[in-house]
Amino acid sequence: MLSFNNLIEAHVLNALRVDHGVSASAVRVALRYAEEQLKVERLLLSKELHAGAGELFLERYGELVNLTKSGQIAMRRLLESYLSRIDWDDRLPIRLYPFVSGERHNARPIAIDPDVSFGRPVLVGTSVSTAVIRQRIDAGEPVPSIAADYDITVGEVEEAIVYELAS
Repeated sequence: MLSFNNLIEAHVLNALRVDHGVSASAVRVALRYAEEQLKVERLLLSKELHAGAGELFLERYGELVNLTKSGQIAMRRLLESYLSRIDWDDRLPIRLYPFVSGERHNARPIAIDPDVSFGRPVLVGTSVSTAVIRQRIDAGEPVPSIAADYDITVGEVEEAIVYELAS
């Protein structure tokens, strides 16, 4: 079982590897450097983590420290598409809006929040579990009927189904 923080770390690691082309060895170097030199224990949970051109950076004192090249100061580039999908309190992640499909758009129909529905994926603004919607579809119930029962749109039911099938 993954903890919520482990889920966030996996989400960020996927962004680094897939979208930003950061190699596994560069991630290991960055993790080691951040822990040993900058005293950052869980780099992948850091709100100050940035990436660009296959490298990792940590924002410190208004500058970006290149974690993959021995701490040199580097230009500012963000992990926008992934990090923008995480809500934070002062220092820790509190909610994740996973991508529903392979598309990288701004829609946030699904949320994972450890304080809502025991951390199960739900439709945003509700406590309706995506798994429950899928179970009802698999049982043969029509989409409009499910939407009416939960006072949600047909589109939200479809987003839940797409998310469940992709996860």
